[in-house]
Amino acid sequence: MDVMKVTHAQVCAWRLRQQSLLPRTTAPLARLVGQLAGVQAQVAAAAELSLATRRKTPSDGAVQRALADRSLIRTWAMRGTLHLLPAREAGAYLALLGAARTWEKPSWQRAFGVSPAQRAALGDAVDEILDGRVLTRQELTAAVLARPGLGGLGEQLSSGWGVLLKPLAWTGRLCQGPPQGQRVTFTAPRTWVPGWQGVPDPEEAAASVIPAYLGAHGPATPAAFDAWLLRGAARKPVLRGWFAALGDRLTEVEVDGAGGAYVRSEDAEALAGTRPSDVVRLLAGFDQYVLGPGTGDTRLIAAARRKAVSRAGGWISPVVVHAGRVAGVWEFTEEEVVVTLFGEHGVVPRAGLEAEAAHLARCTGRERPLRVRME
Repeated sequence: MDVMKVTHAQVCAWRLRQQSLLPRTTAPLARLVGQLAGVQAQVAAAAELSLATRRKTPSDGAVQRALADRSLIRTWAMRGTLHLLPAREAGAYLALLGAARTWEKPSWQRAFGVSPAQRAALGDAVDEILDGRVLTRQELTAAVLARPGLGGLGEQLSSGWGVLLKPLAWTGRLCQGPPQGQRVTFTAPRTWVPGWQGVPDPEEAAASVIPAYLGAHGPATPAAFDAWLLRGAARKPVLRGWFAALGDRLTEVEVDGAGGAYVRSEDAEALAGTRPSDVVRLLAGFDQYVLGPGTGDTRLIAAARRKAVSRAGGWISPVVVHAGRVAGVWEFTEEEVVVTLFGEHGVVPRAGLEAEAAHLARCTGRERPLRVRME
């Protein structure tokens, strides 16, 4: 079969549609999060705005309501960062993250000072402690440290990076519960999520997660999927096997002459018929439109501008998207929405920027005038 050929401009326009950026959506929040293959939520306000910008009629506090009704959960997921995931689909994502079993490697155990026996005992302890309960980090830590053999793990358990808690999240033993003021809480998915089905086998999980990713961020290579999932840490034979097992559910695509990418076969006809778009969007920091393909994709972000988007400390800037490519960055000040456009990108329609500033006002409940500058 001939490889399907499309342009990157078509890909961008198709992704905008698939991610409810063109047009915007009225779908329930959990469905939208599933459509995006998860939403990074390391910064809660950025996750809230990322979703609000995709909704025709954004409403304040939508994420907190979805977490409270348990249609969404917040837990460590892709690339070891906190994400919002649809509660019913979360187990599949966690299964692929856990497939690398990084915590079983001697190098991991030496780096974090945890023996295999302690790690196993920690998992059993957390299963018992969180059964039907919601505890703050401090409460959970105190309960764990009271267990025999675990008293020396205080520093690791208190780490804001969650070095010991991430493996528990990826094996389905722990997720975040509703916050208590500024304090994070934890609970067990099996008693928190209605109808929790546990964490499936990785092969079963791959059959749903890879198509979900490609449905939002395709066409993409297995390497791009791996970078999004685990920063490239998946074992390559396993990764190839996951894609191969999907068979005719995937169609190979050549984008501007570069091959090796895949799209869901059900989307191939729509992608081929997509016309490039001139739409303007102002997207929140850590937005999935950027994180899905990654900031190293020079077709999306010019190589010379990567540092303006992917900044120190892992911060991903809010971006201006025009015609599907990153055309600048933006920020809120107390008084303005300040847009900084990349001069080499070319003209970005002022009317589009004004319309986006107006939508941000609907998202945030606060109007700010627009200021545009060139760089």
